[in-house]
Amino acid sequence: MAVHEELPADADADAAATLQLHSIRESIDNIDAALIHLLAERFKFTQQVGRLKAAHGLPAADPARELMQIDRLRGLAEDAHLDPAFAEKFLNFIIAEVIHHHVRIAGGEPMEPGRSAGSAPASSSISAS
Repeated sequence: MAVHEELPADADADAAATLQLHSIRESIDNIDAALIHLLAERFKFTQQVGRLKAAHGLPAADPARELMQIDRLRGLAEDAHLDPAFAEKFLNFIIAEVIHHHVRIAGGEPMEPGRSAGSAPASSSISAS
């Protein structure tokens, strides 16, 4: 008869927690990937807007639309139980990048090689803190 050593109950709980943590992190990674793809799609459209604005001599920024978008996204954030202030900061970051690209398009400046709309220059670093 073989002797089986019993693991403490804590070991089973730790193993289950580790598996659960891994599963949750995989979900987060999948959502991060989806966010990146959605942002890339969004910037494809904002580049089209930038080219249209440049072709028709329109300003790079549209403060009235920006305010409407911020209000709309704050409402969506509230409905989704996401901090509206965070949603506004996130949108303001995106808007600033879009305006930057619109200014570059209007000035006839090409995008840096290997850099598409919404991408940071190679020398920049982003902190997660």
